[in-house]
Amino acid sequence: MNLSSLKSLDLTDREIAIYLALLELGPASIRDLAAKSDINRGSTYETLKVLVKKGIVNYLPKGKRRIFQAEDPSRLLDLAEQKQQELETTLANLKSDIIPALRHLKPEFATSNVRFYEGDEGVEYVLRDILSSTDKGDKSYSVISTQALREHLYRPFPTFTKQRIAKGIFVRVLAIGAGGDEAELAERKWMKGEGDASYIAIYPPKVAMISLTKNDFPVAVVIDSDAISGTHQMMFDTLWNAL
Repeated sequence: MNLSSLKSLDLTDREIAIYLALLELGPASIRDLAAKSDINRGSTYETLKVLVKKGIVNYLPKGKRRIFQAEDPSRLLDLAEQKQQELETTLANLKSDIIPALRHLKPEFATSNVRFYEGDEGVEYVLRDILSSTDKGDKSYSVISTQALREHLYRPFPTFTKQRIAKGIFVRVLAIGAGGDEAELAERKWMKGEGDASYIAIYPPKVAMISLTKNDFPVAVVIDSDAISGTHQMMFDTLWNAL
């Protein structure tokens, strides 16, 4: 029996052990429960107080002692539903109040708005950021890419296009030089020329730029700026409409 899910209900290993021991024993004293769970009496008592507060253990007085018993396991579902409701409330507060308020604390532009990445791992991170950011936004972005970079771009993330399509994200591509595969939810226009290996993705408020150094080693930079992404988008749209 895999009980790891119980930890997601904010139950500790000790709380789980004592609850299980109570289920097996039925109504039991602290002494019997401590012996069954192999936990000292003091810790057993403190843990029982927590479990009573959480509503999965109750007790009855018997003389000067207390006899504890476990609530039906269906009570764990109540805990899970309560936690889910709390999480939904937290998510709603994060989206509506907390995150907007925290963003106002940041300067409009700082060094933290520029991030550098290297190697295939860095390129994969940038590609995943494009998917996650556009999936939360208007589900579209724009790209300028050269022929020299295309064969290297998706090397660390070969399922990128498949995941983009699955998420319903549309892309417009200005391809410099020959090549480039047609795909769903994509519109492509070509420009003559070759150009050095480079890839620019515009997904406001971000712009990602990927290039290659010696030995085809990829480097990338992501700039998070409404002004910079807006300017790049304007230049892209001008080129796009001219072709």
